[in-house]
Amino acid sequence: MESNLNSDYGKMGVGVMRYMENPIVCVIDSTHADKKVNQVCELPFGYPVVDSVDAASELGAEVLILGTAPSGGQIPLEWDAPLRRAIELGMSIVNGLHDKLTDKFGCLLKGEQWIWDVRQPTFTPKIGTGQAARLNNKRVLLVGTDMAIGKMTAGLELYRWVREVGKSRGISTEFIATGQIGITITGRGIPLDAFKVDHACGAVETLVMDAADSDIVFIEGQGSLLHPGSSATLSLMRGSCPTHLVMCHRADMKRLRSPENVKIPPLKEFIELNEALVSVCGSLSKATTVGIALNTSLVSESEAKSAIACLQDQTALPVTDVVRFGAEKLGKALLTGLVR
Repeated sequence: MESNLNSDYGKMGVGVMRYMENPIVCVIDSTHADKKVNQVCELPFGYPVVDSVDAASELGAEVLILGTAPSGGQIPLEWDAPLRRAIELGMSIVNGLHDKLTDKFGCLLKGEQWIWDVRQPTFTPKIGTGQAARLNNKRVLLVGTDMAIGKMTAGLELYRWVREVGKSRGISTEFIATGQIGITITGRGIPLDAFKVDHACGAVETLVMDAADSDIVFIEGQGSLLHPGSSATLSLMRGSCPTHLVMCHRADMKRLRSPENVKIPPLKEFIELNEALVSVCGSLSKATTVGIALNTSLVSESEAKSAIACLQDQTALPVTDVVRFGAEKLGKALLTGLVR
């Protein structure tokens, strides 16, 4: 996570720290070396921060995960040296960026070493047909007002809550990862932004149909209908034919991060737009919004509670920060049908 432990570009590493089941030895970021993660940022983890691949190897690291996402998803040339060094030290590599490391460094691997290029499609799907609409389960799609707003986090928190609560009720659930972080954490999924536009809906549909036996399926969201550079949300809507939506938003945001000239509209209206696009004037499946997952990580707890109360008044929907206050409020709304 070099230079990005405490930035938006470090979301891959943040997701891994939050949800990965494998033990984490350390985080590499020379700008914060000799500290612990929880001394650098708001994450509650005491993992040591070291300055190099060599230092990580000395602590027993066996796998190097590329925990940052540079603009454009390409691997900077200055990463070549530490990547080569990691392989020399016997490490395997998890790469969530667009560039394929296997082609570049595969010849250097020895023994049981491997490179996992997560963001590479593993199959060519058929064109989407909307067949997911015929399923009898609940399909919950995470949507948002911007990119990197917490859609994966909200989905995983909800999935984990429903999975635990649903055991006693005989409710089965599945989480479908559609981005490199979710795939790395769960070990399966599709890198949606690596598929050709014509194949994107069919790729989502394939995974949703594979999960047809699950009572509740959570589909990780990507992009935003509001963002002029993103078409991912529409592919997810068409491929999954969702029955429910969860709107993700950040409490202090009035405009997109980039381009900043795009204002975020009233959330009630934006929710209605997402629901309308799912159904297309009633021609396709209808989706109801379960509630709002509000990211309050950049405001105080009192400000977070105030923002939650305000949004609940404006939208008449359940609102919570699933990380700060837990996923129970949205989970109960989904399980008990307390939706509009």
